[in-house]
Amino acid sequence: MSPVASLTSVQLLAGSSAFAALIWWVVPAVGLFGAIGYVIWISKYKSKFESETSRSVNQFQRFQESFRESPPASSEADSDTPH
Repeated sequence: MSPVASLTSVQLLAGSSAFAALIWWVVPAVGLFGAIGYVIWISKYKSKFESETSRSVNQFQRFQESFRESPPASSEADSDTPH
């Protein structure tokens, strides 16, 4: 093996271990910043989206209940049926 080839392989190993060490710092840091951002977003904006969501759910429930209500009985329908 020539000295250049062995030097290149040593540099690749050093580079890959440095990259691996960088990944061990970058991945948790990104996760930490993501978690902090999520907590801030939830604390500031959750009530706004929650009120819109609950309003939409309430409207949908009223819509569903409109089908469940029985129509008022008319006096003509009662007179048509024999007793």
